[in-house]
Amino acid sequence: MNIAVDAMGGDFAPQNIVAGVAEALRQNGPIARLYLVGNRDRVQAELRRHGPVDPRIEIVHASEVIAMHDPPVQSVRRKKDSSLTRAIDLVKRGEADAVVSAGNTGALLTAAHLKLRTLEGVDRPGLAVVMPSPRNMFVLMDAGANLEPHAINLVQYGIMASLYAQQILRCAKPRVALFSIGTEEMKGNELTLEAHRLLKQTQLNFVGNIDGHDLFADMADVVIADAFVGNAVLKACESTMRVAAGWLKEELRRNPLRLLGMLLAQGAFKALKRKADPDEYGGAVLLGINGICIKAHGASSPKAVKNALRVAAEFVEGQFNEHIVEEIKKFHAQIQQSPIAQPPLSATA
Repeated sequence: MNIAVDAMGGDFAPQNIVAGVAEALRQNGPIARLYLVGNRDRVQAELRRHGPVDPRIEIVHASEVIAMHDPPVQSVRRKKDSSLTRAIDLVKRGEADAVVSAGNTGALLTAAHLKLRTLEGVDRPGLAVVMPSPRNMFVLMDAGANLEPHAINLVQYGIMASLYAQQILRCAKPRVALFSIGTEEMKGNELTLEAHRLLKQTQLNFVGNIDGHDLFADMADVVIADAFVGNAVLKACESTMRVAAGWLKEELRRNPLRLLGMLLAQGAFKALKRKADPDEYGGAVLLGINGICIKAHGASSPKAVKNALRVAAEFVEGQFNEHIVEEIKKFHAQIQQSPIAQPPLSATA
């Protein structure tokens, strides 16, 4: 398989991107060709720091960079020779099977949607993020791609994220829940009420609504939300983890006995850090796009980049998009035969 990497995207590019690529290739995975897209001189300089250049690496020069603060739509249209757009072009032309970028999220979503389009039957793509909880991991979708979805979009998110949980997280029968302001079926806004009605008609293992109290209570393997809510939940959770970790360190250092306890519990703290570390999961996956698209965190470490490449390879190997198309077709065929399938199921209606 071939993977294109935006070498200039992110807060620590190209150094962390190149280091992560080098680490991934040292593990001798299934990647046959890896395109590093960016400023040739800077990318070559970083590669030389990691010893002999792996023959599987090919540098694709791009003269421009879409910065993290650049307006997404305008930058995609104006910076046609940016590392991000050139990396996506490789997927569009069939030279790469997947693209990985830690760059501007809005620009990545815009370029992927405009250049690759959506899969057959999928109206709008969504960002899927793996979230850790005390007993399991679950998929949160959408975490920032579609701010004004229709109910049918949320149903399609449930189908795609359920496949994610099955194929990548190895969950045999994923429990799918709809994020709302209460667990009762009649609670929520117009969007969630209609999505709830449609989800009940699918063959998904739909377990009903879930609210903030139960998000980490091991009640669901997939949690569906619109992008506004999903992104707010994701960032609030990240912030809470940072604040809680700071409080814990502060309290543990208040006296020598607590410091001793901290030393004795170092193993537990390291295990907790690993479980909550976003670098372990590589990044978010843009599901529903006609090509595998991984959005790594802007501040990605080499470890995060390595894991983003691993996730991309898993999606390609598992022929994930082919399965999405098949399941979406089944859903539309089933829902059209349902006697209560109204109003018409179109995201553009």
